[in-house]
Amino acid sequence: MAKGPKETSDAEVSDAAPLGWARRIWNQVAPLVGGVALALLIRAMIVETFYVPSESMLPSLLIGDHVFVSKFSYGSRIPFTDIRLPALRDPERGEVVVFDLGKRDSEICPLDRCPDYPLESFVKRVVGLPGDTVEVRRGTVLLNDQPLGVEWGTESFEDNHGRRLRMGREALPGAHHALLDHPAYPGLPQGRVRVPEDHYFMLGDNRDFSNDSRGWGMVPRGDIRGPAVRIYWSWNNQESWAAMANPLTWIRLLAGETRWGRFGDKVE
Repeated sequence: MAKGPKETSDAEVSDAAPLGWARRIWNQVAPLVGGVALALLIRAMIVETFYVPSESMLPSLLIGDHVFVSKFSYGSRIPFTDIRLPALRDPERGEVVVFDLGKRDSEICPLDRCPDYPLESFVKRVVGLPGDTVEVRRGTVLLNDQPLGVEWGTESFEDNHGRRLRMGREALPGAHHALLDHPAYPGLPQGRVRVPEDHYFMLGDNRDFSNDSRGWGMVPRGDIRGPAVRIYWSWNNQESWAAMANPLTWIRLLAGETRWGRFGDKVE
């Protein structure tokens, strides 16, 4: 006599039901978990974002610019380890880079000298490479004992404090770039120094109002996160966090304070 279909017992149904619900929940959660993990991996090893908080890189970068930083260019660090992946290349003269320093209260210090200080990220332009000599004398940069020429035009730039600065282009080898100068203010001087091995000398483009390697020294190679490559967002947002909770603040900022023309600009 042929046997009919096997009957499923109540116990088997009760065992299968929880498994079905767990699988349904996992099917919903797994893509979200995977997406978050992928985003964190990309941020840790490929590209991250940086917000420009100060005027030291005017006019190249404005306060409120948000930039992408290419972490894999100089060799990204594997998360939770001190292991670095192979670098595509070393930092180049003239590049705008994001790097870490130690900061405690008002004191800023390179991490090879102050490893216990809390980290803070900065953005400046690479001027001196390992082995170079750098000197800043009355506002003029001498690189390997040769003064960098500056072509001053008729344009001026007004900063957030209402100061009228003259604008020029500095002939930094490999990267002619915009530069600001306040005729009545000489900025920080720098006696002749040699850049040590695996270190870099950084300067801001707003030369007279930049706290850079003239003030706190040179940056170790391992503390440079990567070059700033593109501006992905820019706005002149002076509002507090509390004000940002108001949707009307967002509408006003998007309508009047967002610099739409800077979106996608290459950082040069």
